[in-house]
Amino acid sequence: MSRTLKVGTRGSTLATTQAGHVRDALIAAGYPAELVIVRTRGDVVMAPVERIGVGVFTLELRAALERGDCDIAVHSYKDLPTAPDDRFAPIAVPPRVDPSDVLIARDGLTMDTLPVGARVGTSAPRRRSQLAALRPDLDLHPLRGNIDTRMGYVTSGDLDAVVLAAAGLDRTGVGERATHRFGIDEMLPAPAQGALAVECRADDTEAIEALTVVDHLPSRVRITAERRLLRDLEAGCTAPVGARGELEEGELTLHAVVAAHDGSTVLRTQGATATSDHPDGPIAAADELGRRLAAELLERGARDLMSEDSTEQRAPLVPKVSTTAPPTVTDP
Repeated sequence: MSRTLKVGTRGSTLATTQAGHVRDALIAAGYPAELVIVRTRGDVVMAPVERIGVGVFTLELRAALERGDCDIAVHSYKDLPTAPDDRFAPIAVPPRVDPSDVLIARDGLTMDTLPVGARVGTSAPRRRSQLAALRPDLDLHPLRGNIDTRMGYVTSGDLDAVVLAAAGLDRTGVGERATHRFGIDEMLPAPAQGALAVECRADDTEAIEALTVVDHLPSRVRITAERRLLRDLEAGCTAPVGARGELEEGELTLHAVVAAHDGSTVLRTQGATATSDHPDGPIAAADELGRRLAAELLERGARDLMSEDSTEQRAPLVPKVSTTAPPTVTDP
């Protein structure tokens, strides 16, 4: 390759760790690469994501990619809008890590042992609704901040527990802090949680070729089913929708949930398909499965559940942050 590929990422520890894995995979395959930090509005506006707007963490990354400030952008896949964007080449998906949600609680407490009225922090409507269904007695608090900040509310005693994605903890080496990992029957993750989306400009043939080395087909199959479900439900990344695909010996199983924001109603479904038998390949099979389950959930009233008022009256717990954006930097 005639140039060093600039890999664009947010500046948080988690984001740079994730992007660093992509950079290292490119270098190992013979493609010179380096990180470029891109400041996003979501890094300086400490309001719940559903108030800032869907795609808050991806718009600036995509703008930087389109401008040529970077050649490749690495996103948390669950943050991307579901509609395709023809400015960019088809997304590469590196191997997915554990998509589960986890509880981090004081004194090693689990969902079963949290006391009545325990203060639990999370701002995701999907997590709040499923937590409310599991434990209506919990006192749920919205919050923002990075992984360390959120865990710090437990250490300080401000909260009894917080709910986070296992992927972020595992990738940053603190997975042992989890006191409970939610099973499929307890809480379904956001569609594409635990997966990265790696994209480049549609006209950048060198970058397109390079991204083939980081793409993992089994992960992309699972993500395709989950994202198709989300897209057909016409729900964004902040909707109370959970989905998890499991692929084993050519059979894809998709679990899905849509819940009322207060947890009073929970719609669950699951379905399976043989990806190896589809005439148009495994991605088409996954797409069809996502469509089928979305249609079933809509028939059962999912749209009404998602359209209920989800306004959070309580102010979120947020860290104190500087609103001065640092200059874009490149790692050595």
